[in-house]
Amino acid sequence: MEEKIIKTEYSEVMQKSFIDYAMSVIVARALPDVRDGLKPVQRRTLYDMHELGIRYDRPYRKSARIVGDTMGKYHPHGDSSIYDALVVMSQDFKKGLPMIDGHGNFGNIEGDGAAAMRYTEARLEQVTQEAFLADLDKDVVDFIPNFDETEKEPSVLPVKFPNLLVNGSEGIAVGMATSTPPHNLIEVIDATKAYMNNENITARELMRYIQGPDFPTGGIVTNKDDLLSIYETGAGKIKIRGKVDVEKGKGGKINIVISQIPYTMIGSYIGKFLSDVAALAETKKTQDISDISNQSSKEGIRIVIELRKDADVDNFINMLYKKTRLEDTFGVNMLAISNGRPETMGLKEIIKASVDFQYETTTRKYENLLAKESAKREIQEGLIKACNVIDLIIEILRGSKDRAMAKACLVEGKTEGIRFKSRESGIMAQQLKFSENQANAILEMRLYKLIGLELEALIKEHEETVANIYRYEDILARKDSMAQVIMNELDAIKKKFGRKRRTVIDNCKEAVYEEKRLEEMDVIFLMDRFGYAKTIDLSAYERNKEAADSENKFVFPCKNTGRICMFTNMGQLYTVKVQDLPFGKFRDKGIPVDNVSNFNSSQEELLLVSAQSELNLYRVIFATRMGMVKIVDGGEFDVAKRTVAATKLQEGDSVVSVVVMKEQKNIILQSKAGYFLRFSVDEIPEKKKGAIGVRGMRLSEGDTIEAVYYTRLSDEASVPYKSRELVLNQIKAAKRDGKGIKVRA
Repeated sequence: MEEKIIKTEYSEVMQKSFIDYAMSVIVARALPDVRDGLKPVQRRTLYDMHELGIRYDRPYRKSARIVGDTMGKYHPHGDSSIYDALVVMSQDFKKGLPMIDGHGNFGNIEGDGAAAMRYTEARLEQVTQEAFLADLDKDVVDFIPNFDETEKEPSVLPVKFPNLLVNGSEGIAVGMATSTPPHNLIEVIDATKAYMNNENITARELMRYIQGPDFPTGGIVTNKDDLLSIYETGAGKIKIRGKVDVEKGKGGKINIVISQIPYTMIGSYIGKFLSDVAALAETKKTQDISDISNQSSKEGIRIVIELRKDADVDNFINMLYKKTRLEDTFGVNMLAISNGRPETMGLKEIIKASVDFQYETTTRKYENLLAKESAKREIQEGLIKACNVIDLIIEILRGSKDRAMAKACLVEGKTEGIRFKSRESGIMAQQLKFSENQANAILEMRLYKLIGLELEALIKEHEETVANIYRYEDILARKDSMAQVIMNELDAIKKKFGRKRRTVIDNCKEAVYEEKRLEEMDVIFLMDRFGYAKTIDLSAYERNKEAADSENKFVFPCKNTGRICMFTNMGQLYTVKVQDLPFGKFRDKGIPVDNVSNFNSSQEELLLVSAQSELNLYRVIFATRMGMVKIVDGGEFDVAKRTVAATKLQEGDSVVSVVVMKEQKNIILQSKAGYFLRFSVDEIPEKKKGAIGVRGMRLSEGDTIEAVYYTRLSDEASVPYKSRELVLNQIKAAKRDGKGIKVRA
């Protein structure tokens, strides 16, 4: 076969491939269909369980069996995605109406994951069986080939209510995401019926029935007035709070009890909330907390915060709303697949799509039932007619040579070759005009059907069939009759599976937290060589001065209301509020500064740590690896930002030394090649922090500054250099920008 090479632009291939991939993720994986509110993996899992017969009234089956069967038949995208979908569909704290009944460890609201699929079991919930899968055998939806065309799967499940609203949906596609909050089943069904009675109904009128989202975790929606805009456009932000109660504790103390949490807090964020509350006490943001405990159980959430007797309860609760995720925002973007394409839909559009789908499936259902009942009536009428002339039928059967001859007589009245007892019987046989189906039924009829009671039952069954046909024709012919059928099904679902609303919808005042002014005091900042920092009071430092100075890399006094400035070798300045550091005993470990600042100890090195208040009084000297030096007024580092550039660096350069300029008179630059240059600090010009500086030492190619020393006029300080002590003030004084002198061992 001759090789065929197609030349094309690489950019065009990439563009087409990316669009194909994006549409595959959008339509076939990440977004739900507005008709059944399900993503493909959810739909396939439910359908596979239906096919396996794992009904709500039958025993549980291993999750691994369900996952393997689903993956092998319908969803070839890995077992983890299928099992994750199965787990989520069983969790009542994530779904307003769970679709799967899980048995075993299916995770919990606090973020613990489900056990491995080989340990857990599952089966369909009753609502799933009756409202999601019930009519699949009536040709109500289209079936499409699976990935390898060996099986058929439904393109959509015949869900009988707007499941997208009831259970909500979350998913991230390519360039878009969906985030639909769950709603109350009773309210959604009432709104659906209201739309069916008046298709011109507005979103505002629908909100008479749907108050707002109904999260499984309860909570309080605080911006009721914003909901109309969200439901009209399909996008917006919902503010939710946890439910907080105040109880009397032991010894006159006050207990703050959180019994419901925001929907956005489920999972690991509960643990994060507890640590955030503990951090408020540790950092002295509040001194009202005496204890905190998580008493949650299978019965529900119960987080207890014990306060001191004189605590300002309202202010403390407002602090929780402001400083933790007890008040959070749920971003709404009701994006779903509609007519094969992603579309952001408002409340009315979602209900309309669901109702249109109900009319479509109901029409197909009753067309299917009508066809079956019509076929049944044909057979019944044939059998009743046959019973009335049963003697003639028996005579035809006994006189025929084979089945074909008898059937030809029954259908077409052909009597050739059939022996009749009399000429009259032959004439009567020629008048028989049964249909093909009736003739087959007569030929297959058993003798017990001739019993009188059986005949009466047949006539009664025929009357029921005729009544059903009349009813089905009426439903198909009149829209109001079909609407009544749909609404009756909705009422039955509401009565059987509806539950009371959990989430309160209200307009709440914004939480106002008055932060208590911190009483200013002098403290000592300590940081060890591992980067663990803390503050202690002056008396504790005085008692342990020798140990504190020897065990810590940075030790200096500061105010507890001030800031700490940290300069790094990469020319960055990181600031930390002193009150963010733990204040305690001398032997307390402290916390890594990485945790309270943007500093990353694995990528940068701290050169100077100082109180911001001290920097305001002095100037700062910078020296870099490439020999650049400058002096900057310390006031320039009085900034509120957590991270700023302390100096500008040339490409490939880094800071070697940063010191606060106090009594230093001389600076000594030592290069890697062994050159030393000593000159007066007065020769270093003052620059802005955004400047590179000036050259302090002329370096040979490949040479760099290795160390920087400072001396006072009468200082006889020495440093070890190779095999001897080098007295710094004995180095010959020179001018800035010189090459320096070579010091040999």
